Amino acid sequence: MSSKATTSDLEWTDLDERAVDTARVLAADAVQKVGNGHPGTAMSLAPAAYLVFQKLMRHDPSDPDWTGRDRFVLSVGHTSLTLYIQLYLAGYGLTLDDLKSFRTWGSRTPGHPEYGHTVGVETTTGPLGQGVANAVGMAMAARYERGLFDPEAEPGTSPFDHTVWAVAGDGCLQEGVAAEAASLAGHQKLGNLVLLYDDNHISIEGDTATAFSEDVLGRFEAYGWHVQRVAPKESGDLDPAALYEAFTAARAETGRPSLIAARSIIAWPAPSAQNTEAAHGSALGADEVAATKRVLGFDPDADFAVDDAVLAHARLAVERGREEHAAWDKRFTAWREANPERAAEFDRVRAGELPDGWEKALPVFDAGSQVATRKASGEVLKKLGGVLPELWGGSADLAGSNNTTIDASSSFLPTGNPLPEADPYGRTVHFGIREHAMGSAMNGIALHGNTRIYGGTFLVFSDYMRPAVRLAALMKLPVTYVWTHDSIGLGEDGPTHQPVEHLAALRAIPGLNVVRPADANETSIVWREILERHGRAPAPHGLALTRQNVPTYAPNDAAAKGGYVHTEAEGGAARVVLIGTGSELHLAVAAREALQAEGVPTRVVSMPCAEWFDEQDEAYRDSVLPPAVAARVAVEAGIGLTWHRYVGGAGRVVSLEHFGASADYQTLYREFGITPEAVAQAAREALSAAER
Repeated sequence: MSSKATTSDLEWTDLDERAVDTARVLAADAVQKVGNGHPGTAMSLAPAAYLVFQKLMRHDPSDPDWTGRDRFVLSVGHTSLTLYIQLYLAGYGLTLDDLKSFRTWGSRTPGHPEYGHTVGVETTTGPLGQGVANAVGMAMAARYERGLFDPEAEPGTSPFDHTVWAVAGDGCLQEGVAAEAASLAGHQKLGNLVLLYDDNHISIEGDTATAFSEDVLGRFEAYGWHVQRVAPKESGDLDPAALYEAFTAARAETGRPSLIAARSIIAWPAPSAQNTEAAHGSALGADEVAATKRVLGFDPDADFAVDDAVLAHARLAVERGREEHAAWDKRFTAWREANPERAAEFDRVRAGELPDGWEKALPVFDAGSQVATRKASGEVLKKLGGVLPELWGGSADLAGSNNTTIDASSSFLPTGNPLPEADPYGRTVHFGIREHAMGSAMNGIALHGNTRIYGGTFLVFSDYMRPAVRLAALMKLPVTYVWTHDSIGLGEDGPTHQPVEHLAALRAIPGLNVVRPADANETSIVWREILERHGRAPAPHGLALTRQNVPTYAPNDAAAKGGYVHTEAEGGAARVVLIGTGSELHLAVAAREALQAEGVPTRVVSMPCAEWFDEQDEAYRDSVLPPAVAARVAVEAGIGLTWHRYVGGAGRVVSLEHFGASADYQTLYREFGITPEAVAQAAREALSAAER
């Protein structure tokens, strides 16, 4: 076959052209069969996606988890067929039957790409802009990983060097999270990131002129990106030769992230549907699908038709991938032989294991001292920094308040940054005031693998990052949020900064473990549990930590079970159980003293993590919360939604069902009735109710 592209180093044959057109008709057929979906962008993006998977990206379809692979992120997740069809063509295991079952129950091709569900999907996307920030996180992780294992290698020579390829659309670039992430990427000079902007001018409401008129390339150039614009062919179709030239130039630019804007026509070349908003999210219709096939030279009566020669040509990606993998293995083996200690560390980290004796570094705090749990967390991180090199992270410009600085002498900043602590492989990340991008980039870092990431802000600002938190839970990613200033206990900053509904709202996210330790020793223990769960039961964890000092008790390893008997009843079996979390545990302890003085045997339960507690077997849960004891009280300085299922019909919840106020925390707790006296009175009421 002769080359049809004009760029000399791009081999583009008739079979490549036919493969792209096959991708277009498969997209139209898949949506038409199920009756819903997004055919238009999958049709117009087919040349770009095919180029990346067949001509540019380093990947091995026979080993999708290969450490040395490039990463591909489809931020425009609604056009999931763009990805699925390339995975099918390249040999990742998807079949025509999978494409035929698009968006149906049990299918490997759901409506939006889902990480862990479909082989070859690197991240779950759909909420627009998230993938852009995921890609930024992957690029950050690639740099940090290189710094861990091969920092002295010349650029482009390390087996840990690779490229992150991402595709975004007009909708992605209108979302604030993409803007935050793009600003961060430019500041970090992430030269291993290439982002294709599918500039098709169409959204659900029609032409993007209704809402979007900025100079996108100018904006990204101002962020510090390398930018290019690729013109289409005269027909309006994407030009593979021009795209290839832009992609290769972007990959060669290692000092800045790269954005390529490509003007496309949605649903090209459908005769009537192209360049219409209907083509964005609706089936084209049988007549239009048939007409499109005629334009492309396909049998209009044949559905899901793939020529054997076309498929065989596309499946050469498997052999190319194996060859690239083998060549990489030689470099990797040479690195291992030259760096045996780093290789052993890599194997440990890759396996998700912790070094022997690492837990001995965890601090133990003196019982009777007064320590804020945010400060205790900061001490934990400083101690862990010396034994867990893969642990890194930072804060959304609140490090001094969040206590998230793992190493003050080493900041993750690019070469050329004027700060003395700047290190391209530094431990402490300055995410800037970009909570949403921080959360989404953390997802990308976790997805990339081979490191452990945490990030901090105030608990109230978890609202700003909630979409990323939800996606972390959906993907079961082992990211850790350090959310400090966790209640009205932060005091004088007032109701704008005092979380009230946040703990309950976060606990409502399936798969997110919300951990609110009561004191410094619980903080150390729950950090240990979070890190051990990284390899055992991956999930996101949110640490809710106090600004104010709280009493420190003797350490109890049972905190790792999520709930345990903190103080046992005296003078007989417990008649009342008081459940406390975080800074309110000591209120329950003080209330117990009053009740015991009245002759009421009272047990105090600390429950730092309801999700962990619910994982325990029934026998353990009943041993902590005896079913026979109906008089129960839970106390937490937030809305009480979490606790009614634990206290039962006779129980009471001492909570805060309204916003806070600006005053010192002691005044706020007193004025809002979150006191030992209030807890003791609630216990008396629960006893009366239980005895009726």
